[in-house]
Amino acid sequence: MSLVLATDAQKAQRDAVTHAAWGSPLSVPQYQEREARLRAHPWSREGMNTWLWLADDGRVLASCETFHTDSFLRGPDGQLAPGDSYAIASVFTEEPLRGRGHATRMMDAVAAELEQVAPRPHSVVLFSDVGAPLYRRSGYVEVPAWDWQLDAVDAPGGRPVDGGLQETDVAAALARMRKPDVPFFLWPSATQVDWHLERERIYAELLSRPRPRSCGAVVGTSTALWVMNARYGELVVLMLDARDASSAEALLTEARRVAHHAGLKRVVWWEEAATAPLLTGVPGAVRVQRDGSLPMLRPLRPGLPPAPEVPFPRALWV
Repeated sequence: MSLVLATDAQKAQRDAVTHAAWGSPLSVPQYQEREARLRAHPWSREGMNTWLWLADDGRVLASCETFHTDSFLRGPDGQLAPGDSYAIASVFTEEPLRGRGHATRMMDAVAAELEQVAPRPHSVVLFSDVGAPLYRRSGYVEVPAWDWQLDAVDAPGGRPVDGGLQETDVAAALARMRKPDVPFFLWPSATQVDWHLERERIYAELLSRPRPRSCGAVVGTSTALWVMNARYGELVVLMLDARDASSAEALLTEARRVAHHAGLKRVVWWEEAATAPLLTGVPGAVRVQRDGSLPMLRPLRPGLPPAPEVPFPRALWV
């Protein structure tokens, strides 16, 4: 067996196969268009690969994708040392081939390859929709995963935000956000956030859905970035840097309004330790254990903090 990088033709072939797992509600041609457009996005061109796990006769036994993302290790002096982390996505084995360890062997081979090629190796992360046991075999450790949810409503009153954010504001919004005060964390780039917005553009076009009027908001020194998930009728908060409870409520109230006017059902935010206490007083906010997208981390170097201590904002998801 061997690990190889897929050609463009092989990527298109895998798209047709994986549609059954991730394509709904798109048709096969629409899903293939989605995948081709996402691979053409600048963030994908900068650091995305599609991997194939091949039998000796050339048959594809399993496949996955990897995306490069920035990560930072905080030194004893508080200074941040940048490094290279990778997110694994779209791990897939066709049903007749499952239960034979193909995905596990592929994941081990991919991690070994990344450890060799990464200039400053830090970690590999993934977001499991099949629970933790499968990926624990390959050295991944899960992080507790909770959602906060709010119904989409045109909420009256409350503290107004200073303004909504548009796509051209993303880089500046990210730059003003506080980085986590923890020993190790991953941090999205502006192009990674725009990859999420490209997904929004694609689904809005292919499903004839209106796009939200903004991709975030600012109130005082607090900032939120969000994106539409048309598949589930949600406005997903990608990043939330709220400096106090009043600011958190104002940003999320604006998100509820934006979601409502876009015809979405709810606002969803991934819990992070730094801002979770600020949400307990937000009217209507409900905390639920996440079903899917379970963050899991495998170190590529010794000495990284335990996975449960690593924050995972939704913007890191692939």
